[in-house]
Amino acid sequence: MSKPRYAFIKANWHSEIVDQALAGFLKKIPQEQVDVFDVPGAFEMPLLAKDLAQTGKYDAIAAAAFVVDGGIYRHDFVAQAVVSGLMQAGLDTGVPVLSVSLTPHNYQETDHHTAIFKQHFVAKGQEAAHAALQITQTREKVKNTA
Repeated sequence: MSKPRYAFIKANWHSEIVDQALAGFLKKIPQEQVDVFDVPGAFEMPLLAKDLAQTGKYDAIAAAAFVVDGGIYRHDFVAQAVVSGLMQAGLDTGVPVLSVSLTPHNYQETDHHTAIFKQHFVAKGQEAAHAALQITQTREKVKNTA
């Protein structure tokens, strides 16, 4: 049996924070099993997740974004659309799509807040890796019992 393969999508907005989710993910899953893809922002993640899932190459896909209130639009609506889109991509393709998309209630671009969210994204990346490993193992068991 070949080693599972994973895709990791990360939005470039606030990349200094979002990139930490990938660092956390790679603490649990070896880098040689992970292909990394950058997208401009959170809205582009669901479509790319679906495209990647349809290749049949990946056992699970993780997508990371940091959606903040920029004062122009309702960031909670953006985050909801993204998470719903990621879930739909997984349901449409049969490939698990995991979200590391966070929407803080209060974020100010200060060193203090940035440091807090960088740490938080490392932890969330590790959680996504754990979920990817677990769902991959569970689905393999189901496939072998069918």
